Amino acid sequence: MKENKNWNGKHIAISRVDSIGDVLLTLPVTAWLKEQFPDCRITFFCRNYTAPIVKYFAAIDDIVKVDDLFTLPKKEQIDAVENLGIDAVVHVFPKKELAKLFKKALVPTRIGTSHRLFHLSTCNIRLDFTRKKSPLHEAQLNFELLRPFGLSEIPSFEAVNKYTSSFIIEKQELPDEFDAILAGNYVVLHPKSQGSAREWPIEKYLELAEKLIVNGYEVVFTGTEAEGKLFRKKLPDNPKCHDSTGKLSIDQLIWLIKNAAALVACSTGPLHIAGFLDTKAIGLFSPRIPIHPGRWQPLGKHSTALVFDPNCPKCRAKKDCDCISDISVETVLQEILK
Repeated sequence: MKENKNWNGKHIAISRVDSIGDVLLTLPVTAWLKEQFPDCRITFFCRNYTAPIVKYFAAIDDIVKVDDLFTLPKKEQIDAVENLGIDAVVHVFPKKELAKLFKKALVPTRIGTSHRLFHLSTCNIRLDFTRKKSPLHEAQLNFELLRPFGLSEIPSFEAVNKYTSSFIIEKQELPDEFDAILAGNYVVLHPKSQGSAREWPIEKYLELAEKLIVNGYEVVFTGTEAEGKLFRKKLPDNPKCHDSTGKLSIDQLIWLIKNAAALVACSTGPLHIAGFLDTKAIGLFSPRIPIHPGRWQPLGKHSTALVFDPNCPKCRAKKDCDCISDISVETVLQEILK
């Protein structure tokens, strides 16, 4: 490993081209870079659908939407990156096409994990660390890639947590049907994860919704249109229960979560959005490594991660287990009512 110079006045690219939660947990590295090198410029390479998240983070100067970039002919892709004048790129999420592109664009410092074969020919600084077996949180693990910038010690979870204050959003206009909801006291329930996480049964979300209504809350179910089709016909027939699935943009969803009393979800993007917004974020997890809350719990001052049994024998043995389903509705309800 080399580098470790003064990066003030330099242009640093951060590449993270996967999902919302992963991108959010990467944002703190940009805040650390700005703390160390206030005059550096940071460009974040991300998927089109995560760009609305990234744009609200104060440390980021520019965004490149990779889906748009990849629609260009190969030569124009290279020219586009070369014209940005990037001095260093950090591949937080390894992507072969991007790694090759940054090399062809002659970016001088190209940083990535040593655990990807294609980085041998595309990255000139390769860090040797493992995510799967580490006890650290995902947001902490991302800092391993900042060692070439002078990072000597991985920040504590608490230290990383403070960077959520750089997530500064703008007010959004929602469809008229949400006006009364926003003015009231409501809880957001996000039952699905597009298959990215172990999920709490929909029947328990429905039971929780009914109990929340009894306790004076309105309830808003969120998700994509496709997810809504899986459960909307099962929702309580109650004017205080609302279905927003497929109706909101990412920006509108962020504003809805910002104003909620709480959000309940498994390990998925909206849970991490709530954490960054300091909305009470209640995450439902399996204790199985590496999908356990120690790795994936939401950041934020008012976040909680619940598991049924931290010492679940099946999870410890890495056997197939659905103990997340055993988290009781009453446990989640009491966490909301605290």
